[in-house]
Amino acid sequence: MKKQLSVLTAIAAAAAFAVTGCGASGKTETAAAQTSEAKPSLAGETSKEAAEAGSSSSEQTAENASQSSDAVSDKTEGTTVRIGSLKGPTSMGLAYLMDEAKNGETANTYEFTMAGKADELVGNIANGSLDIALVPANVASVLYSKTQGQVKVIDINTLGVLYVVSADDSISTMADLKGKTVYMTGKGTTPEYTMNYLMEENGLAAGDVTLDFKSEATEVASILKEDPSAVGVLPQPFATAACIQNPDLKTVMDLTEQWDLLNKESGSRMVTGVTIVRSSFLEENKAAVDQFLADHAESTSYTSKEPEKAAELVANLGIVEKAPIALKAMPSCNLTCITGDEMKQALSGYLSVLAKQDAKSVGGTLPADDFYYLP
Repeated sequence: MKKQLSVLTAIAAAAAFAVTGCGASGKTETAAAQTSEAKPSLAGETSKEAAEAGSSSSEQTAENASQSSDAVSDKTEGTTVRIGSLKGPTSMGLAYLMDEAKNGETANTYEFTMAGKADELVGNIANGSLDIALVPANVASVLYSKTQGQVKVIDINTLGVLYVVSADDSISTMADLKGKTVYMTGKGTTPEYTMNYLMEENGLAAGDVTLDFKSEATEVASILKEDPSAVGVLPQPFATAACIQNPDLKTVMDLTEQWDLLNKESGSRMVTGVTIVRSSFLEENKAAVDQFLADHAESTSYTSKEPEKAAELVANLGIVEKAPIALKAMPSCNLTCITGDEMKQALSGYLSVLAKQDAKSVGGTLPADDFYYLP
């Protein structure tokens, strides 16, 4: 028990390095489960509540996890899989699967929980009350380190969601930011590390660009609304919402594209969200996990094949407040389902960049090969 609580406390502190997707608050019900009603998280924002939540429920959740483990076998049909995700881009790719599960149209029985902040999911994975969770990429690495390998990453669900927003048409490359002030969130977290990396690799020295950090993305959007000539870095769907509110604004640069330009040979990608599974659950329910991966891929594909229907699902589930915003934002959210060797190459390269900026952001050291599930 003491060891478990110390792990939860350490994870809660380490989660301060996370970057999470953003969405509207609300309540969602899916197959036999309700989502937690919480304030949605902003890029780089975290809470300190995971340790307390994990402490108060650790005995009960551990007992529930043990009972669940005894009840399931390594088969797909009839296996109950408890899944946690964040309100925002990571949940957008799950919307179709959530709807199918609610209608009883899936082989697995899925129970979904949506949270406002990453540390809520981290605590529930650590104490066994969730089996699978969609979390920020670096948080997965931190959790792997703190639990001594008790989680594995099974897919990348979201690539970069950060965009440079401005009315200034002269900005199209990182070099064009020289001499400008850029408003953004995420001081001391992955948005800052990403910007520092992109600036350094594009020849911008310290002081060439002033990064002015705000506590919330809404503050950045407010500055851009008052002064369209200002330059901001916003995550989706805030970037899209800001442009809808002010027609003069536009996304002048996609930071994911800028990352890719620097990593054509290495295969490293800018990764926002990954999907992790408890190692013990994977060992006992491999077929169910593989089935989830197939379902997740189909669900993500649905957002591009049927964007209008997917946007309605996203809004109805409370992931984003309005369907028109979801419809416009989804293509820029880089929803995906990357698995296997491609996942490992993309994610390990991204974590390596973060580790060079601040080793604590990935848990102190880079994960070993067993962090990556290669079916």
